[in-house]
Amino acid sequence: MSEKKKVALETGKRKTAVARAIVKPGKGRIYINDISLEYMSPEVARMKIQEPLMIAGDRSRQVDIRVNVEGGGVMGQAEAARIAIARALAGWTKSTELKSDDCRRPEGRRTQEVRRTQRKTEKTEIVPVTSPE
Repeated sequence: MSEKKKVALETGKRKTAVARAIVKPGKGRIYINDISLEYMSPEVARMKIQEPLMIAGDRSRQVDIRVNVEGGGVMGQAEAARIAIARALAGWTKSTELKSDDCRRPEGRRTQEVRRTQRKTEKTEIVPVTSPE
């Protein structure tokens, strides 16, 4: 019989962006939408995604991470990917350090953003009042 492989699946959301992270045993490769993290631009988005990897340290170099992100803009996708990676690494390593409140606050690495955009309201015309002469 084949040996069962350990896999962690997690999701992250930010505004309208949704990210799904898959963590498997590997050599520390990270792919966002089938593109290596090294080639991702802008650099600010890449740094946001790397935050949970820095906290995990050597443990993140023992796994391969694949993230599929849909919807939203570049920064929303980066933050959704960050949340998904942080949750997946916390589930994979079962580390109290990654699951602690220090990891979640103040930047909110594992918590989803609760704010949503307001719906558009119908514009009403304002008619100026004229005085009768």
